[in-house]
Amino acid sequence: MELKTILARLDNLKVKGSIDIEVNNLTNNSKKVGEKDLFVAIKGFDDDGHKHIKEAIENGAIAILAQEDQIDKDLIKEIPDNVTLVLSPNTRYALAIASCNFYSNPSRKFKLIGVTGTKGKTTTTYMIRDILQKQGIKVGLIGTVASYVGDKKIADNENTTPESLKIQEIFSIMLKEKCEVVVMEVSSQSLKLDRVAGCDFDIGIFTNFAEDHISAKEHDSMEDYFNSKVKLFKMCKKGFINADDVYSAMVPKIVSECKFTTFGIDNNCNILAKDITVTNQYVDFKVKINDRNERIKVSIPGRFSVYNAVAAIAVAMELGCSAENIKEALVHIRVPGRSELVDNKLGLTIMIDYAHTPESLEKILATVKIYTRGRVISVFGCGGDRDKHKRPVMGEVSGRVADYTIITSDNPRTEDPQNIVENIEEGIKKTKGKYEVIVNRKEAIKKAISMANKRDIIVLAGKGHEQYQEINKVRYPFDENEIVNSIIDEMVENKKNKDNN
Repeated sequence: MELKTILARLDNLKVKGSIDIEVNNLTNNSKKVGEKDLFVAIKGFDDDGHKHIKEAIENGAIAILAQEDQIDKDLIKEIPDNVTLVLSPNTRYALAIASCNFYSNPSRKFKLIGVTGTKGKTTTTYMIRDILQKQGIKVGLIGTVASYVGDKKIADNENTTPESLKIQEIFSIMLKEKCEVVVMEVSSQSLKLDRVAGCDFDIGIFTNFAEDHISAKEHDSMEDYFNSKVKLFKMCKKGFINADDVYSAMVPKIVSECKFTTFGIDNNCNILAKDITVTNQYVDFKVKINDRNERIKVSIPGRFSVYNAVAAIAVAMELGCSAENIKEALVHIRVPGRSELVDNKLGLTIMIDYAHTPESLEKILATVKIYTRGRVISVFGCGGDRDKHKRPVMGEVSGRVADYTIITSDNPRTEDPQNIVENIEEGIKKTKGKYEVIVNRKEAIKKAISMANKRDIIVLAGKGHEQYQEINKVRYPFDENEIVNSIIDEMVENKKNKDNN
């Protein structure tokens, strides 16, 4: 593709060299540069692509796209005459638009649904996917767990919303697979860092908003966090928002170019859930679908599941799905790491959940506590290199709500796990809650299982769908489903051997 085609719709560029040249590929990773490629230099949190421009040229780059205020002026003079240099005010944005152009703007050729919010993004996208598939619509899904065409996984994702170049590559695969609809989790970071710039969204959903992602590498304030999410609706034709959430309900006053529909439980709205029943296995409720009151059962416990389901139903109705297909999909819904019950040989109730904020931890613990005859055993930690302020708050939440807490490690990343658990302890000590600290997460899970009976529930919170534990920039395999069952298999085998002796 010609460089000038790749650069279409980008303003305020400065060019040294020719843009009437053929480019084989584009990348923002200098190590992946091949002959006649375009290298896009981006200043990141941990590395700066501008430092690798020489390496990219040595590897065969025919063109460099750099950020004007980041590139060294002396380096500009050293770039060979046969390499085109393009300077942009913002190379993150430029990469996004260039990626759209390189893959011929695939999102214009299917319906694109974006789901944002602090909680519920993953569950809501799965619900939408399953309903649309039940309706016979071919669906692509991009999110925290992975990217799928139908039920087939096509890519693992390091971030909730991948980098812009990866998004467009995945879109192009989904287009070739003849997806009619793509539903995608849209994180605040992806909006702030222009990863979804150039995407042609048809529908946006705002699930809710609460304190999260406030740190040096994420958002410096709640205002920045909220404003980043609002950007999605400036890119959408239609928006579906939670009428019971103070922040999401503000969006129509801020964004005039989007047509909004409201959903909720407590406040007046377009799509209202009522007559709600909550158990520790499911929720059910009534909602009007195509002018008829329908009873909906969702196989994920918790009042929050009603919000996620109603958001999905709103989109499903917009896309012409029948009440029967909506009901059938939701009664069988299963989302990895979201209130996920682990089948096991001991018949214990063990739930894996991604809850990693004070509010989400409180919601899941309070939900199961109401319907659990025995104890609620909470096993959780907090991620390293992330918001430290929430650690004692989460400790206080677990100490107040759970009957017993085991404080452990999550993804410590580059922090000392012991320091993280001590931060959590500061909060739990303010309560009368019983607890202990076991830094090794596998040993913490083993202790919870060994002390539980069939009347109790164990909540393994924080990691959810993740199948790794990140320690000092290395991701070690850590699938909690597998770990739970390996611990139980060992316990069963030990008991068998003991009984035989």
